[in-house]
Amino acid sequence: MPHTLIECYRAIEASSLQMLDAARSQDWETVVHHEGVCAVLIEQLRRQARCVELDAQEKVEKSRIMLRILGNDAQVRDLTEPWVAHCDARFNAQRQVLH
Repeated sequence: MPHTLIECYRAIEASSLQMLDAARSQDWETVVHHEGVCAVLIEQLRRQARCVELDAQEKVEKSRIMLRILGNDAQVRDLTEPWVAHCDARFNAQRQVLH
C-alpha cells in the first residue's frame, strides 16, 4: 500500500499499465480487477491530497504520471470498446428472445 501521495500516483500508474496489458491480451477479468484497484487507490489519493501537498519536483513527476495514466486509459478504452459492443449486442439479443 502506498504511503506517500506520490507513491499513490505511481501505484495508480502501475495498475493502469497492468490493466492495459490485460486488455491487450483480452483478459477482461484482470481488466476489471485493475479497474477496481485503481478506484481504491484513487480514493486513497483523494484522502491523502486533503492534508498533504506535493513539492515542486513531485508536481513535475505527478504531471508525467498523469499523462501516462491518461494514455493507458485511452488505449484500454480503444481495446475494450469492441468487447463492450459485443456484450451489448448479445444482451440485446437475449432480451429480445425473452420478450
